[in-house]
Amino acid sequence: MPGNQHEELIVRHGGNPILTAAQWPYPVNTVFNAGATRLPDGTTLLLCRVEERSGISHLCAARSADGVSGWVIDPQPTLAPDPERYPEELWGIEDPRITWAPELNHYVVAYTSYSRGGPGVSLALTQDFRTFERYGVVMPPEDKDAALLPRRIGGHWALVHRPVTTWRGAHIWISYSPDLRHWGSHHLILAAREGAWWDANKIGLSPPPIETPEGWLLLYHGVRQTAAGCLYRLGLALFDLEVPERCLLRGDGWIFAPEESYERHGDVANVVFPCGYTVGPDGDRLHLYYGCADTCIGLATASIGHLLDWLRRNGKPDCASRR
Repeated sequence: MPGNQHEELIVRHGGNPILTAAQWPYPVNTVFNAGATRLPDGTTLLLCRVEERSGISHLCAARSADGVSGWVIDPQPTLAPDPERYPEELWGIEDPRITWAPELNHYVVAYTSYSRGGPGVSLALTQDFRTFERYGVVMPPEDKDAALLPRRIGGHWALVHRPVTTWRGAHIWISYSPDLRHWGSHHLILAAREGAWWDANKIGLSPPPIETPEGWLLLYHGVRQTAAGCLYRLGLALFDLEVPERCLLRGDGWIFAPEESYERHGDVANVVFPCGYTVGPDGDRLHLYYGCADTCIGLATASIGHLLDWLRRNGKPDCASRR
């Protein structure tokens, strides 16, 4: 193998992008950053961020029998901002992550609600992606990139999220709640590095953490400031199953980056940004749905086993969050 070739852990679908604004049943600007889940009948559902020409975003569901093609898109917004009852949604709702919570018998959607005070984290519960019970904002601005773990940890629900604090940079935290409404026991779990690193100064959760026998596998994005603007790439970390604030392994290098024209050119250039995934019947094949240049949606596949193996070979314990 030539010396400049890197291990390809995440493989793009040949038909990318799989969803664009041109496919939408009503006029929109862009479609990207979709939460994902597989419904009981095997249908793949994407809850897409849809940006209108006003600049305001809402969420709209697209369904597919094979998760690749034949998408049936809701004829109107599935979850629209409701600023009269939820003023934190004044400037739109964005970037959903979906978690199926068996104890609740509901899907929990964590999304960014954009208010005059900035982006915060809101929750909504649904069983069918037709009707939703909003819990409202649970993490005040500035905070985003949130997802719920699918089961309680030590009797409490756990939410991974990305607040911006007075400490330089934006880092990944976890918080706990007895009821999804009242949150505390906040812990920094992964800090953005400093200097020239690919994930210096600003990181955030990408799709919801993946539960594996070895721990919670976390795909996260790092944002590097370059002379040409921001560059979004993906890395890997692994956290303890029962003490998820403890990072077991963190890779030094990124594993997925903008390469194709639809990832490099768009409303925001040089962005790959997954918010959702589904897992195949074998429990290993990962279908990763990601926003491309804040303009369209791509699909890539990976093996959970291969990602864990890469971390074992290339990762090391991360203690930065405990300094």
